[in-house]
Amino acid sequence: MTDSTLPTTGAPATPAPMRVVGLPLAHHDFVDKVKGTQLYAADWKLPGMLYGRVVRSVVPSARIRSVDTAEARALPGVIAVLTAADVPSNRIIERASGGLGELAVEMPVLAGDRVRFTGEPVALVAAVSQQIADEAAELVEVDYEELPGVFDPESALATDAPRVHDEGNVLVEWNIRRGDAEQALAEADLVVTGEYRSQHAEHAYLEPEAGVAWLDNGVLTIRVSTQVIEHAATISGILELPANKVRVISSYMGGGFGGKEDMTVEPYLALLVWHTKRPVRMIWDRQESMLASTKRHPFVMRYRTGVRSDGTIVAQDVDIVGDAGAYPYLSARVLFAGAALSCGPYRTPNASLRSRAVFTNNVPTSAFRGFGAMQVVLGYESQMDRVAAALGLPPAEVRRRNFLAKGDTIPTGESLDTAVASEETLRRALDRLGDPPAPSGPTKRVGRGFACNMQPYGRTIWFRDRASAWLSLQADGTLLIRSGITDLGAGQAASLCQIASEVLGVPLEEISVYIGDTALTPPAGGTYATRQLYMSGNAVLHAARQLRERLAPVAAAMLGCPADELSFTDGLVRGGPAGTGLRLAELVAGCERREVDTSVLAVWRAEQGAFDPVRGQGDSFPDYTYGTHATDVEVDIETGEVTVLRYVASHDVGRCINPMRVAGQIQGGAMQGLGYALMEDVVFEEGNAASTLFAHYFIPTAMDMPDVEVEIVESGEGKGPLNARGIGEPPIANTAAAVANAITAALGRRPTQLPMTPERVLELCPD
Repeated sequence: MTDSTLPTTGAPATPAPMRVVGLPLAHHDFVDKVKGTQLYAADWKLPGMLYGRVVRSVVPSARIRSVDTAEARALPGVIAVLTAADVPSNRIIERASGGLGELAVEMPVLAGDRVRFTGEPVALVAAVSQQIADEAAELVEVDYEELPGVFDPESALATDAPRVHDEGNVLVEWNIRRGDAEQALAEADLVVTGEYRSQHAEHAYLEPEAGVAWLDNGVLTIRVSTQVIEHAATISGILELPANKVRVISSYMGGGFGGKEDMTVEPYLALLVWHTKRPVRMIWDRQESMLASTKRHPFVMRYRTGVRSDGTIVAQDVDIVGDAGAYPYLSARVLFAGAALSCGPYRTPNASLRSRAVFTNNVPTSAFRGFGAMQVVLGYESQMDRVAAALGLPPAEVRRRNFLAKGDTIPTGESLDTAVASEETLRRALDRLGDPPAPSGPTKRVGRGFACNMQPYGRTIWFRDRASAWLSLQADGTLLIRSGITDLGAGQAASLCQIASEVLGVPLEEISVYIGDTALTPPAGGTYATRQLYMSGNAVLHAARQLRERLAPVAAAMLGCPADELSFTDGLVRGGPAGTGLRLAELVAGCERREVDTSVLAVWRAEQGAFDPVRGQGDSFPDYTYGTHATDVEVDIETGEVTVLRYVASHDVGRCINPMRVAGQIQGGAMQGLGYALMEDVVFEEGNAASTLFAHYFIPTAMDMPDVEVEIVESGEGKGPLNARGIGEPPIANTAAAVANAITAALGRRPTQLPMTPERVLELCPD
């Protein structure tokens, strides 16, 4: 069976129009959210429910002499107080790189003999009300013997620095090498150097960490706001239970951005339920969330870029130090992305790229939208503008001369096998911006800046990723989809419906999708790394095509026509010279008579490969999304205040599954990135966060920023379903660099540290 609208091999130069895919359609989640009927993790309550609270360390580095729970246990209404001694298996070892060279460092569920950051969990309380649980937590007495701490990752590299872990302070070091960078730099016509620093950032999702758990027929069930239901396996290990005795259900999330990729409330709920045998609910308030949740990695990035006199890059030497905080989490993977993407979308024939994840006694850092490939955009795009300025060339022209193209080799030694539309996104963004505006007053300076990026989607391919989906055409012709996908609020579940509708012709309103339940949905892996459209989208496409191929012979026999003449659309199958229509319900009945199954379970496997950490060569990511952001800013030279006047973002998404959602992802990512660029900063003082309320941690509002104008490019060459590319993470990455380049254009001096606050910008302003 063939269908010109459903390419199975190759990729069209321009995506052909489709019936459902590519339309800005509203789905079930739109309606529920607008009506306020969408249920989130904190909305679930159960009879006899207890309330959980975490007791956290108040110092960043100390030995625990003792934990006295007697007074807390004696408080009326307290049902349980747990410490490390109550955890059956109190050790988690995260091998985020897949074991390619990082230290094996244990992370305790509850600290037993040592705390390594302020906010580290030490004990748990369950009580009949939240007020009593909070009061009991205050009554737990922990006797600390404070130890020297280290709070700066570069200081932690010193041989005499306090050790955060006995194994050492460097979790992992990545080295990626191509050619002879030192020789090429020595022979370059110009070498530009730069140092750039980024900050800790808070996820600041609308919905804090929350969940409820209970026992049902001996199975521990946790309904939680999580990006990864597969944490059920880790929880079963902590409790030393069989894997089939732990069930995790993901609610629709009010945002995650990577902050719910690691476990949050799950292990604490599990422990409290297992000990009390009663339902337990746990919700972190905003202050607790900001105190103890993982943050974005601060990077120190040092660049040397060698070019010829015409601006062509001959070599880059990059050194990155990332603050991992107190425990590994996903730092090994984040720092790999930082190294692998540190040259950006530019040909670099000679490269020496090093990144290190370094332990400190700060709060742990882990996944955050952009995932290491974001921070380095400030580095390589600042370098490109510096090269242009030194050579007296237009910044756009320098980039055009260096853009990667399909078939080029990147520093890891891989060849790019899909379209690189960087130049088209650059043209679209600058054309949309138009002529620069004039300053609004005598103390104002206006500057224009832009930044290009390449962002991977999908996991590093040595993980041999896979996702499953189950589709069933019901007796009445409606469609049921089951997938372990979790939905962050970006329409991950809805996109699956649109893909299935395109292939099978079932109207969207007649498709139901069940997601995120380890007991009832086939595994799909977590929602992170911009992987779910790529992975689960392909799984659903694969399942839908298998189901259609199974249905087609039956439909052809019933309609009396060849199978390759069939079309599936609007709930009908049509075929034959008269275009006779057969309702899907009739087709299902025909399948039943012929004993043809109308359900399919499909597994889709991503590309596989290997990486050699010794040589720094091998396979890294499946594919990349390319984009350009351009902005005009106005700087008040008397106050340092930066006003973003206009902002345009353009990305190649391969093919739009839903342009309304694509535009929303680009706008949301850019706005989040503008906050990161100009105002957001979790300030630490000797390991203690000074920003644990939104009163002190500033995020942009609609009053602070202009509308983000979107230019969507469709090259038709992505590796996602129907040639789509991932777009969840890419649009946050360009913003800081675009704004930094615009400020430089306005003032003639370059900001190199984030965020670019008025105080820092004022230091750059002329006297």
